[in-house]
Amino acid sequence: MLDRRICVEWRSEADVLVAIEPTLAEVRAAAGELARAYNEPHNRAMIANTTDFTPDDVGEHFATMRDEGARPFLLQRDGVLVGDADLRHVERGHAEFALLIASRASQGKGLGTRFALMLHAFAFRALGLARMYVTIVPENAASLRVFAKLGYVDDASDEARGFTDDPRDVSMSLACEDFERAWGERLRAVRFEERR
Repeated sequence: MLDRRICVEWRSEADVLVAIEPTLAEVRAAAGELARAYNEPHNRAMIANTTDFTPDDVGEHFATMRDEGARPFLLQRDGVLVGDADLRHVERGHAEFALLIASRASQGKGLGTRFALMLHAFAFRALGLARMYVTIVPENAASLRVFAKLGYVDDASDEARGFTDDPRDVSMSLACEDFERAWGERLRAVRFEERR
């Protein structure tokens, strides 16, 4: 159980986006929907999921990530669960980022980009990270576009390639200063709050 957890919020005229580090009860409440999202055939291929997830598996996945020092988040739009994201391997001034907008009907509408922006603002500003990494299966054209839009560039360094699961995966990285130069002023409305 988390004593303190972070809530990242971005309010606009259109909606309120929230990324929150969930309690065990919140993970349990979301586990069925997340298991369905992880197992959905398209999502499964794009995130290279090779196993069927049960709701219990989702709970174990979140617990394992926390035990390994990751920062998992549930994503909500106007109070409704729309996906999850996490910062993994948070160490030495960098982290790996992963995100899933759960519903196929909600994908391709800018939500992934907006949540990624929020969590990158948190990672760079609140955690003080210098660089973020992503690895993407080459068939995931939508994610490749999103991360290029955020400012990520191809990165074949040993550090970046160390996050890949498959030799075909695309590895990319983004430096804090490049992110702030491109997005800083537009993200002043993103707020971070510590909750109990």
